[in-house]
Amino acid sequence: MPGNPAGLLEFLQESGHFRQAVQEGDSMKLVKHLLDTKGREIISIAEDASVLDAIKTMADRSIGSLLVMEGDTLKGIVTERDYARKVIIKGRSSKSTQVGEIMTTEVYTANTNQTVNECMTVMSEKRIRHLPVVENAEVLGLISIGDLVHAIIADQQEEIEQLAQYISS
Repeated sequence: MPGNPAGLLEFLQESGHFRQAVQEGDSMKLVKHLLDTKGREIISIAEDASVLDAIKTMADRSIGSLLVMEGDTLKGIVTERDYARKVIIKGRSSKSTQVGEIMTTEVYTANTNQTVNECMTVMSEKRIRHLPVVENAEVLGLISIGDLVHAIIADQQEEIEQLAQYISS
């Protein structure tokens, strides 16, 4: 279809309707695109650090989780939810409890070639808010559900603008 922005629509002669075209070369936003935009900074903490140090770091950086690392090896993740459920509710001390005692060790990860939608599905099904991005056992970054929502909204806004431009031309 002439003037079709990025293969966005395809007209179906038999039905007289438009449908979204999926052509080779069309691509959904990938995790690598998110990391390119947000950065690849890894904010981590050691297993033997106190939970108080972890919470202070999260508060200072305005983040909801820290990767628990031993050198370059991902050992787990500690989140505000871990703190609430495993320290506060149980009456434990933030100063004397180590991160390794409360961290989540079954860590779901993403790779750079996964789509935003695939990651959103994992987060929704597993009821998690953060996915470390790992390839060949190397941690490359961390994405949050907020990052995914932001990417989805940006993609939808771009699509709306393309459709509006297409309709008005």
